[in-house]
Amino acid sequence: MKKIFILFFAFILFQQAFAQNKPYDEKLDAVLQINTAIKQAQKENKYVLCQVGGNWCVWCLRFAELATSNEQIKSIIDSNFVYIHVNYSKNNKNPQAMQMLRNPARFGFPVFVILDENGNYLHTQNSAYLEEKDGYSVKKVVDFLEHWTPKSVNTLK
Repeated sequence: MKKIFILFFAFILFQQAFAQNKPYDEKLDAVLQINTAIKQAQKENKYVLCQVGGNWCVWCLRFAELATSNEQIKSIIDSNFVYIHVNYSKNNKNPQAMQMLRNPARFGFPVFVILDENGNYLHTQNSAYLEEKDGYSVKKVVDFLEHWTPKSVNTLK
């Protein structure tokens, strides 16, 4: 009985760890997801950072991990953006959302789209420019994010 309990507990832990590494939800209606993020951004005076990709994409998962594990990047995102993962996969390409985001898939995955607090399109970022060796350059990611914060963009208006 004790062995079964230990195996069951280990299985549950494994499932939770595996699920945490899957930031994209294929079942979500991405248009609704984006609209919800826009409403939240309005309330919080932030922009929306859409990371478009899927759980099938190793580079998408690498960025999602970096965005939550690197304190500097996490701080910039948390302070300035409503950060969402917009799924694009063979099971759910979310065509209406892709159109809403100006068809960012042409840049490869992941691709980042920034919307202002009203849902107006601001920028599409090809993630290849943020890469370094087998991961992402913290400096390049920080520079990208800092150039698209509400404060940075609004100083230009």
